[in-house]
Amino acid sequence: MSEIERDVERCGFVALLGAPNAGKSTLTNALVGSKVSIVTPKVQTTRARITAIAMHGQAQIVFVDTPGIFNKTKQRLEKAMVAAAWSGAEDADLRVLLVDAERGIDGNTRGIIEGMKKAKMKAVLVLNKIDLVARESLLALADNLDKEGVFTEVFMLSALQGDGVADLLAAVAGKIPEGPWHYPEDQLADIPERLLAAEITREKLFLQLHQELPYAATVETEAWKEVKGGALRIEQVIYVRRGTQKAIVLGKGGQQIKQIGAEARAEMMEIFGVTVHLFLFVKVREKWQDDPERYREMGLDYHR
Repeated sequence: MSEIERDVERCGFVALLGAPNAGKSTLTNALVGSKVSIVTPKVQTTRARITAIAMHGQAQIVFVDTPGIFNKTKQRLEKAMVAAAWSGAEDADLRVLLVDAERGIDGNTRGIIEGMKKAKMKAVLVLNKIDLVARESLLALADNLDKEGVFTEVFMLSALQGDGVADLLAAVAGKIPEGPWHYPEDQLADIPERLLAAEITREKLFLQLHQELPYAATVETEAWKEVKGGALRIEQVIYVRRGTQKAIVLGKGGQQIKQIGAEARAEMMEIFGVTVHLFLFVKVREKWQDDPERYREMGLDYHR
C-alpha cells in the first residue's frame, strides 16, 4: 500500500458469521482489544448483534458480531437470532466466516455455506482454534473449504491466544471502502451502556450456572442512575421461566445471586471506570421469550 493510500480514510462494516461457539465473540474482543461481547462455553450465547469498532491506521473497521447460525430453529427467539445474523451479512461491506478448526465442517457450518451460495455471497474464511488441531488436518480442512467456491482467501488463527489476529485485522482494513469514519477514534463499541451492563450480568449467570440453568434466562437493566460522586446505581432484573429456576439463580441463602452480582459489578466498574452499585432481582415470567418488548431490548425482530 502506498503512502497516499495509507492516508486515505476508510470505513466499512464487517459481519462475523459462524456456527454457534465458533469463537466469534472471542475474536471480536481480540480484534478490538477490549471486551465488548460476552463469552461463555455455552453455544448461542450471543443473542443480539454486537457492533465493535477497531482502528488500523486510517481505517475504521466496524465488526458486527452476529448470533451463531444454526439449522434447526424451533423457538421464536432462535429464529429471530438467525434472521439477525443473515441480515448482518447482507448489510455488510465484507463478510468473515469463522469455522472452528477442531470441529470442522459440521451441519451448521454446511448450512451457512449453502446459504451463502444461494445468496451469491463471498466471504473471507477464518479457521479458528488452530492451536488445537494438527497441521495436516488443518491444511486438509482449508483445502476442502476452499473448494466450496465462496471464499476469497483463508486465514488461520487462535482468537483466544491472539495468534494471527493482527494479520486478519490488517487484511480486512485494506478491503473496506474509502470513506469518512462513522465513530470517534476512541469508541470501541456501538452498544447502549444499559444493554452492555445487562450482557455482563447474563455472562456471569451463564458461567456460574451453565450446567443447571438452560437457555431460559434473560437480563434487563431497569434503572440506571448517576449518584453522588459520579457512581452508578444500576438495577437489573433476571427473568426466568419457572420458580425452580429462580431458586437456582438465588442459591442457598441467596449466595448464588450474591456471587453473580459481585462478579458482574467488578467487571462493570472496570469497563465503565466508575464505582457501581448493582442491585439484582429475579422474577418469573413464563413466556418472556414471546414478549415483543424483550426482542426490542435485544435489537431483534419479533416477527421473524
